[in-house]
Amino acid sequence: SVLSRYENQITILSDYLEEFPETDEPVWILGRQHHLNTDKSKLLLDISARLWFTYRRKFSPIGGTGPSSDAGWGCMLRCGQMMLAQALICRHLGRDWQWEKHKKQPEEYHRILRCFLDRKDCCYSIHQMAQMGVGEGKSIGEWFGPNTVAQVLKKLALFDEWNSLAVYVSMDNTVVIEDIKKMCWSPPQSSSAAHSSVHLHRSALGRNKNTAGFCTGWKPLLLIIPLRLGINHINPVYIDAFKECFKMPQSLGALGGKPNNAYYFIGFLGNELIYLDPHTTQSFVDLEENGTVDDESFHCQQAPHRMKIMNLDPSVALGFFCKEECDFDNWCSLVQKEILKQQSLRMFELVQKHPPHWPPFIPPTKPEVTTTGAELIESTDKLFELEEEFEILTV
Repeated sequence: SVLSRYENQITILSDYLEEFPETDEPVWILGRQHHLNTDKSKLLLDISARLWFTYRRKFSPIGGTGPSSDAGWGCMLRCGQMMLAQALICRHLGRDWQWEKHKKQPEEYHRILRCFLDRKDCCYSIHQMAQMGVGEGKSIGEWFGPNTVAQVLKKLALFDEWNSLAVYVSMDNTVVIEDIKKMCWSPPQSSSAAHSSVHLHRSALGRNKNTAGFCTGWKPLLLIIPLRLGINHINPVYIDAFKECFKMPQSLGALGGKPNNAYYFIGFLGNELIYLDPHTTQSFVDLEENGTVDDESFHCQQAPHRMKIMNLDPSVALGFFCKEECDFDNWCSLVQKEILKQQSLRMFELVQKHPPHWPPFIPPTKPEVTTTGAELIESTDKLFELEEEFEILTV
């Protein structure tokens, strides 16, 4: 009865599009412009191509004895998964990649999806995110805010060698260009550092190891900017700048919503935000024998919800993806031109040099092992995993 409160009726996206107002105003979705009067079908394809993560039930209990569903508490974690998944799609498949039901997809797509399955051995699973959140002061089953999810993704990405992302979470509403370039150009880490963290399951490390070796150039950047755009309500002075972010080609949308109700915002029409809603409870989907995933439930084929921007909770987090250094340089130029120079009250600051009164910036690295092998073994691990654990710890 509790779960049934979170079940949503499935409606067809094309039916809902007819309810959009007749307007010449463009619809912006993650840096792409659509016109309702000429290309509704392209808008439908663009929205359905985004990986859609929702509440799930009947997965293995988190931590062995914790919840087996995230209904009612995991919505912001699911939104964080969606933002990160969009970054990985841009990294491996490109922003214009499209998903079609029953169409064969490249191996990179299936590998991205496997990172997010509700299993303790998947790098960005609800299990890993909830357990990593404990270090951020959040109990398993407790609701997260946008900044907490950003910090969790930043930590988990350190163990994901296949995607090899540099995750920068801004501090004090300030993005420091010098620090980002230092992090994205930092030399590759020693693989010996990959065997640590009591939170990240050992199998997840092996599953995401980059077998082709380390990339020595610019590490693709996931930039997350947590913001407070008002006290109790969003300040109208920020609305134009907030909408401008969805127009940028680097846009990954925004995390936010209402108190204890998180949404993944992917675009806007006029003064209405368009978002993917994680508040649908679906059954756990596992890997099939051939390593693929039945992916139909991971794509939004229901109505893209809308809400008035003024109803948005002022606590949000903007996301951007820069695959190459030139993408980041272009983003900086767009911010200077479209946001900073236009606003008397700025959403955030973009500065060239590290502020002298801040602690020195040190690019984050995977922590070294500081515990014994026995302490690293989780109580819920199976005996057949012990051999793998021993091999990792003795490399």
